[in-house]
Amino acid sequence: MMSTALSVMLLATSPFLLSPAVGGQPVGTTSANQAVTSQAAALLSPERPVLRSFGRPIFTSRTFEPADSGATALTYDETLVPVGSRATVAAVSSPHGTATLLVVNGLVPRRHYGAHVHVNRCGEDPADAGPHVQWRRDPVQPSTDPDYANPRNEIWLDFTTGRTGTGIATSLVPWPISERQARSVVIHEHHTSTEPGHAGTAGARLACVDVDFAGGIQMSDGSSR
Repeated sequence: MMSTALSVMLLATSPFLLSPAVGGQPVGTTSANQAVTSQAAALLSPERPVLRSFGRPIFTSRTFEPADSGATALTYDETLVPVGSRATVAAVSSPHGTATLLVVNGLVPRRHYGAHVHVNRCGEDPADAGPHVQWRRDPVQPSTDPDYANPRNEIWLDFTTGRTGTGIATSLVPWPISERQARSVVIHEHHTSTEPGHAGTAGARLACVDVDFAGGIQMSDGSSR
């Protein structure tokens, strides 16, 4: 069931994956954002049979702005995550698990990035997003013990961009994100380590996007429905 829900989310975000433009408008323009959001709202409707067993679906699509802008998507490294690049996050959750999808556009081509779900909202300081969300909380922070810092106890969304700077990542975990504080996705400098003493680390925090994991379709202008 979780994998089927993930397929629905892939379909909902397919304009970002399959084309640099939506409805003849470049991704990131108001027209494109409205088109993608409308499609996502329809495809991620809780009334769809495959989604009825889940809570309210999550969909957020944001354009990165400078770190001091106060926006809901911030870049801390404008070389690796340029202003105007975009992150789209979709997720569904049930008592039995959470499926999460991340799509990025406009990043450096053919490059490895790390990404994780974090507990706090983004802020001007990269550290404002706090630590990774964990189902079993590591009593030692920052968490680098692979018994806790691993892709089943946390939500890891590492990706590698293609020739156009687009990347995609998916995560399936056997626990409901609704039972944890989860408010952002942070993009990191490189793929995530699994080595003891370094597990869960992925280098500098390059960018952060606010995500309302409580559920809802989040518009690019900050409104929701």
